[in-house]
Amino acid sequence: MLAIYKRDIRSYFVTPIGYVFLAIFYAIASYYFFGYQLYSGSADFSYLFNVLFSIVIFISPLLTMKMFSEEKRHRTDQALITAPVSLIGIVLGKYFATLTVFILALTINFVYLGIVMMNGAVELGVFLGHCLGLFLVGASLCAAGMFVSVLTESQVIAAIGTIGVGIFFLLIDSVGNMLGGNLLTEICNYLSFYMHYQDFATGLLNIADVIFFLSIIIFFNFLTIRVLEKRRWS
Repeated sequence: MLAIYKRDIRSYFVTPIGYVFLAIFYAIASYYFFGYQLYSGSADFSYLFNVLFSIVIFISPLLTMKMFSEEKRHRTDQALITAPVSLIGIVLGKYFATLTVFILALTINFVYLGIVMMNGAVELGVFLGHCLGLFLVGASLCAAGMFVSVLTESQVIAAIGTIGVGIFFLLIDSVGNMLGGNLLTEICNYLSFYMHYQDFATGLLNIADVIFFLSIIIFFNFLTIRVLEKRRWS
């Protein structure tokens, strides 16, 4: 797993993908930080994180679209899955490499925290709740994006498919509300990333929300392993 991790983390910075992702994330975060924290003199990070919550859905495919699609396009996937490495090791190595780059993007928020704390008080619990919630949302999207990537050799299709999955989890509670109050509405609300993110946004650590995101991560990692297993023996 470690060899796969090192290879993939290196690939993000040998090619422009890692730099482009970080540049977009930092640029958007910096723009809203300047507008709502520095210019307005606010110590409330809620608006910044709400923006980042939506943005992550649309830029996370930059990290995941090449994970397996590139392997298939260059015909190196067969060598990868037949290598003396377990399929779990392959999947987790790639996943943790992607997650590392995503964590690098999130660290900019702690720089902003330090700047604001030099000038006023910050609700640290709410800030950390936002950070944890955004991390879990991003980790879930990375897992979903990896699964989409393993299904196709086209990076464009992988990116569009991952955005589609993200929009599904973002808007599904709205669909449930249109259906009226019934069991289907409750199911839609339960599957909504936004509904589970709300507790983190108030600084509340709800174990049920953590378990939900971890379940999404495990589910998509499991599906990716199953696809590779089928490909190995076909």
